Amino acid sequence: MNKILVLEDDELFAQTLEDFLEEENFEVDIAYDGQEALELNFNSNYDLYLLDINVPLINGLDLLKELRGSGDTTATIFLTSYKDKQTLEEGFLNGCDDYLKKPVDLDELLLRIKSVLKRCGKPVKELELFDELTFNPILRRVYKEGKDLNLPIKIVSLLELFLENRDSIVSKEMIISRLWSVSEEYSEGSIRVYINNLKKILGKEKITNIKGIGYKIEF
Repeated sequence: MNKILVLEDDELFAQTLEDFLEEENFEVDIAYDGQEALELNFNSNYDLYLLDINVPLINGLDLLKELRGSGDTTATIFLTSYKDKQTLEEGFLNGCDDYLKKPVDLDELLLRIKSVLKRCGKPVKELELFDELTFNPILRRVYKEGKDLNLPIKIVSLLELFLENRDSIVSKEMIISRLWSVSEEYSEGSIRVYINNLKKILGKEKITNIKGIGYKIEF
């Protein structure tokens, strides 16, 4: 079942989208402002973003720009009342895959969703880690005995960083650069929390602490 994050501050329209998409067998999370969308994204992996542009706190354009800047390539469709070319062009420059102007025809939306997911759903061989633990680098999902562990995006990003540097040491600076944007705050404690969470998944013996330097994955 594909999972969709909807960013829409119109509660009635958001509920309409949720009901429609769930009837079409999608799993749906709703965010009513950009900050809430970021928080949901932190805790879940999605197959598609449906983003309104003019929403509180962080608008849809800036949200997608921040997500793309962090390496998130999740397929994205803008649902917007904006009609000027400049705004739509900015949407594509920030990394959207498609857009629909409001009012949205739900049948057309479904066709666009299926088309974008088909374009972005490249088949890929899952990477077998160990003990029936596998990683799908396109979907950015980790499976245990075929079951999706539904890991928070920062944990997945940390795993990717270790896998990319399997034969070398991953420094704290590399972790900070991968997990936090320039505008985000971090702490030594938060780094340890993410490392410990990943150890719980992989096994604490799989990640070695190189004192004063960083960490190394071993399997």
